[in-house]
Amino acid sequence: MKAEIAIRNLTKRYGDKTALKKVDLVVEQGMFGLLGPNGAGKTTLMRVLTTLTKKTEGEVSICGIPVEESKRIRPLIGYLPQEFSMYGNMTAWDALDYLAVLSGISKEERKKLVPLMLQKVNLHEQRKTKVKAMSGGMKRRLGIAQAIIHNPKVIVVDEPTAGLDPEERVRFRNLLCEIALDRVVVLSTHIVGDIEATCENIAVLNAGEILFHGTVMELLKNVEGKVYSAEVAVSELAGIQKQYMVTGILNTGSTANVKIVADARPFADAKPIQADVEDAYLYLMHGKRGDEICF
Repeated sequence: MKAEIAIRNLTKRYGDKTALKKVDLVVEQGMFGLLGPNGAGKTTLMRVLTTLTKKTEGEVSICGIPVEESKRIRPLIGYLPQEFSMYGNMTAWDALDYLAVLSGISKEERKKLVPLMLQKVNLHEQRKTKVKAMSGGMKRRLGIAQAIIHNPKVIVVDEPTAGLDPEERVRFRNLLCEIALDRVVVLSTHIVGDIEATCENIAVLNAGEILFHGTVMELLKNVEGKVYSAEVAVSELAGIQKQYMVTGILNTGSTANVKIVADARPFADAKPIQADVEDAYLYLMHGKRGDEICF
C-alpha cells in the first residue's frame, strides 16, 4: 500500500459559501507544506482528508482508498488538529494510554507503545506531569504522540506551531521531519518559516483555491531578480509602502533599510538581493499591490 494522498476536483460548500474550489493535489511520502492565510480553507481540507467533514464534489483517496470509506481510512491517518484539547487532570502517561485505548490498541501493546512514544517525543521525564500543567509545546508533542501511536501511514497536522516560542517551534519541526522519513506528513500552516525550514514540496491555498503547487525552489524562481534592498528616509516610508510591496523594514534612526519586491528596480540606489520564501509567498498572494499587505 503506497503512502499517498490523491485529490481531484475537490469542492466543499457550506450553504452558499464555497470553502474549497476544485482542488487538485497529489501528496507523496515525506513532508508536504500547505501554506495559506487564516480563512484560506486549510482546516476544511484537513477535515476532509481525515473524514471528519464530507466533501461536496470531487475525488479524494488515502493510500488508494476513497475517503468515503472512513472505517478503512481512519486507521491509516494520524491527526493533530489546530485546537487540541486533552484531559487536563490526567498525567501525560494516562492521557496517551487512554487515547491509545480509543484507537483500539490492546493492553499488552500499550505497555510497550506508551513509553516508546513518550520517549520519541521527548516527554518521558514528564510522564507523570498533568496535562494542564504542561507548556504549549509539550501538549503539541503529546498530540503528535497520540497521532502516531497506531503507526499510521499519513499524519495531518493543522497549525501545530502557532503560539509556540522559537525553541519549541524548532523542536517540534525537527520532530515532524523525523516522523516524515517513512510516511506522509501534511503540515498546514500560515507561518512561512515553518514551511521554509521543513518542506521541499508545497502548495499555497487562498480563498479555497490552489495558487501554487510545486517545490520551494520553483516558488522562489517566481521572484528571482525581483527583490531589492535600499536605505531611505523614514519620512519617505509611507509613500514607498503605497507604491511598492515592502516585505521588511529596519529602522536605523532617521533612515530605514527597506526590502522591496518589484518587477523592476524601484529606484536607482536599490540593490538586488536574494529572495526568501516569504518574499515569494507575498508576491504570489499580492502581485505588485504592496498596499494590500498589512503589517
